[in-house]
Amino acid sequence: MSQLFRRKRYNENDHSTGLNRVLGVWDIVFFGLAAIIGAGSFSSLGEAIFRGGPGVISLYIICGIACGFTALSYAEFASRIPTAGSAYTYAYASFGELIAWIIGWALIMEYSFGNIYVAFSWSDYFTSFVERLGFHIPDFLSTSYPEAKKAFESGSENSELVNAWNSAPVIGGLKFIVDIPALIINAFITGLVYIGVKESKNFNNLLVILKLAVIFLIIAVGVAYVNADNWTPTNAQGVQSFMPNGFSGVMAAVSGVFFAYIGFDALSVLSEETKNPQKNLPRGMIISLVLSTVIYMALTLILTGIVHYKKFEGIGDPLAFIFSPDNANLPWMEFVVSITAIVAITTVLLVFQMGQPRIWYAMSRDGLMPKKFSEIHPKYKTPSFATIVTGIAVGLPILFTDKTFILDFTSIGTIFAFVLVNGGILLMPQKEKLKGRFHLPYVNSKFIFPVLFLGGLAGFYFWQPEFFHNILEWSDPAEGEFRLSVTVYILINFVLVYLSFTKNLNLIPLLGLSSCLYLLTGMTHNNWFWFLLWFAIGLIIYFCYGVKHSKLEQDLNGDLK
Repeated sequence: MSQLFRRKRYNENDHSTGLNRVLGVWDIVFFGLAAIIGAGSFSSLGEAIFRGGPGVISLYIICGIACGFTALSYAEFASRIPTAGSAYTYAYASFGELIAWIIGWALIMEYSFGNIYVAFSWSDYFTSFVERLGFHIPDFLSTSYPEAKKAFESGSENSELVNAWNSAPVIGGLKFIVDIPALIINAFITGLVYIGVKESKNFNNLLVILKLAVIFLIIAVGVAYVNADNWTPTNAQGVQSFMPNGFSGVMAAVSGVFFAYIGFDALSVLSEETKNPQKNLPRGMIISLVLSTVIYMALTLILTGIVHYKKFEGIGDPLAFIFSPDNANLPWMEFVVSITAIVAITTVLLVFQMGQPRIWYAMSRDGLMPKKFSEIHPKYKTPSFATIVTGIAVGLPILFTDKTFILDFTSIGTIFAFVLVNGGILLMPQKEKLKGRFHLPYVNSKFIFPVLFLGGLAGFYFWQPEFFHNILEWSDPAEGEFRLSVTVYILINFVLVYLSFTKNLNLIPLLGLSSCLYLLTGMTHNNWFWFLLWFAIGLIIYFCYGVKHSKLEQDLNGDLK
């Protein structure tokens, strides 16, 4: 049993692996912007606005704050452990082998399943773009089988999905419905990552510059079309409100909003390919996160100011939608945004597809996965086998899953990983301060955290008294699950208040832990079911293979002999 929680010790020689160190601080920033500003702004932003109204901007702020504290924790870990592996490596150093496996398994879910959603989004924009050019891709070749079937059976108003089901040819008794563009872009990105990180960074930087330029153009042009009345729409009770669907409506959008932020943690897997990772990696992560948060807030204000929030139902291309004939009526902007969306989402695919093989690479190097996954290509100096498997792991589910499931599944796994990263920092002893390295500032939480939490709880009570009056009514079909989650969250934070007062914990990772736990309150029981199922499968693999082949176990046996 002690082996399961034995920690791995890292030293300065652990990261000499043959990977090319070619990334500087602004390369990291550009990779961060590539991952964060992409599918979240060009796709899931529309659904988030429909659920939460203009008030969804508050959720972007909450997610930004949670990710900000988490980024500092990631940066602290990166300054201590400059090796590939992201939260997996950090968990190995702080929690031990079993928790490290769980985190690694969660990250495999994040990057692989996250890229499935991004590939679907890329396909939607690409199909729409070529349609404007006069080329039509058959509906049954540009969507997934489950989405088309679900739309047909539910009588959806989405005519393209219904038509995909009705027009699809039948082969072997099954309708042939395949998202061909999603499969093609996955294959292309896999090949690019296989060739090497240097070529990938040059391609990525070019695309990010183009993407940011157009986003600033959207904001600059969109300001002139904003109608301030759209920021306080009338709710069902006839009252003008910034949150027309209430605070629970805002929290219902947590998966879509948080998905927009998950890319920044992928940067930590690039430690072994970063020049001076102890300094450049933390700076790059924090800069990219701050810039992305500001951009998301500006985009949310522009979109909700130009178009009434209810019109975003089912809209997969919100940034192009606001310039359509029924809204701002700027065809040239609609065309430019469509092209840029394809570019933006391509960069997200690139970063995620780079991150996944390096998780497998790190786990394989520790003996928890077969040695083949840590194989480095002799010419390209990349984890070649792991890259190919990643392409397959992303490509196959494209055939039988849909965006909604993938969005929720990815978000809960990532938030769970963030919780453990912040918790890991709280368990790590203070390190010696060395010049040129990032150091997480220590702020004693003894009195500050209790005041912040209890004060915030009191403020929320006076802001939403009705919610607290009904907080124990968990059987309510509309808000019961959310009320139960908030109750559990409050109880956990009372425990954190006690620990902060008695243990003098560092305030920064403690706030990161608390804010990430809050984001989990927006997850439904279905999200938890599928996450726990994935977690169970991972444990089976670990106990059948990882325990026996663990490098720590082999080293221990060698020492005993």
